[in-house]
Amino acid sequence: MPSKKWRADPQRQPSGHIKDACCEYSDVNRINDQISPLLQDLVKTSFFRYYKVNLEKGCPFWKENHRCYSIDCAVATVDESEVAEQLKTVAISKADFSTAGDNGFGLFHRDCEFSENDFCVVEENDVRSEGVYVNLLLNPERFTGYAGESAARIWNALYKENCFPLDDSGSRQLTSDHQRSWDDTCTEKRVLYRLISGLHASISTHICDKYLDGKTGIWYRNLDCFLDRVGRFPERVENLYFTYAVLLRAVTKLSPYLKTYSWCAGVEGDKGKIKSLVRDIVKVTKSCPPAFDETQLFANSSSDAIKEEFKMHFRNISRIMDCDGCEKCRLWGKLQISGLGTALKILFSFGNKVSSYHLTRSELVALINGFARVSNSLSAVARFRAMTQQEALAAPLDAIDGKEKSDEWTQSTIVTSGTTQSADNGGPK
Repeated sequence: MPSKKWRADPQRQPSGHIKDACCEYSDVNRINDQISPLLQDLVKTSFFRYYKVNLEKGCPFWKENHRCYSIDCAVATVDESEVAEQLKTVAISKADFSTAGDNGFGLFHRDCEFSENDFCVVEENDVRSEGVYVNLLLNPERFTGYAGESAARIWNALYKENCFPLDDSGSRQLTSDHQRSWDDTCTEKRVLYRLISGLHASISTHICDKYLDGKTGIWYRNLDCFLDRVGRFPERVENLYFTYAVLLRAVTKLSPYLKTYSWCAGVEGDKGKIKSLVRDIVKVTKSCPPAFDETQLFANSSSDAIKEEFKMHFRNISRIMDCDGCEKCRLWGKLQISGLGTALKILFSFGNKVSSYHLTRSELVALINGFARVSNSLSAVARFRAMTQQEALAAPLDAIDGKEKSDEWTQSTIVTSGTTQSADNGGPK
């Protein structure tokens, strides 16, 4: 294969302080090594694997044909009879910290798409709400083959429709030059951009980590896909770490109440397992200083107006997910945006007043699954980095120009499927 000029060295692991956060890249890697296995086990339990979602709301912004003809776009739903009653009743689907003090969760009910404290449209989880039950384990987030104008429109809308600048080529993520100019804007707007960019990088990483070879039907890790979408863009990897730091801080802030919650479960033995896993996760989160300082946002005289604008943008983002033409992409997009929105709600809507905390079961499921997804992405980045290093070692020396040894090498042959488009030109999901 012809040698490629690399814009950045994908072998390089980020180091130093994470901008806009309160920790270093090494801190996140260390914590994730401990917490990732716990999260992956937790999301397999009955409380966290069943999620009720409305996939038929329709796109509120443009006419969208929700038809992806790939079988991998389809979501496998489950009959309500499979879901334990205690997981879907009105009472247990709401969690309210206000009646519990320091002793755990109470109950909360919601009658609209979002309340004043919400940063996104919330998927309901009781028997009265519209939607279908999904076993998330049977619908893994991975490559679906969904591509083209419809796929590109989603991410363009997430950035462009929410006042994010594009470069001259219409790139949906900022180049380094535009990133530097974006760094000069107010913290709140920069944080919103970095969260969406980090989620974008995370989702792209999931797709490349579980990529389908259309000819052989084999799922594999597609290194070229990762490099084109994420690996060659250090700012995207950095934003992925930042998004992790924000989610970690939200879970840490919530941890005193998570460990005292009387978890309901639909499978015998799950309740004890959930308590044990949550206790271990809380122990890890409490072992490190805060990864993100939420008090630095919305702290000036115009903070109320900025906060409302921030909420409006994020609610808008959650609605855009209903425009995704791929059903499985729509499922995971809605869940992960809801997870981020729940994290923001924890950090910015209640302060430190326990009596004000209100979350639904759906929000808890989205928060933990969203955190697990970003956690898995960081692990996948490390795997891709190792693959890149192996490729570099295998490269023939005579294929490397002496003046560009640090920038370029000949890649050894790896299995690829079709054409891998970059994240900037509407690549497949």
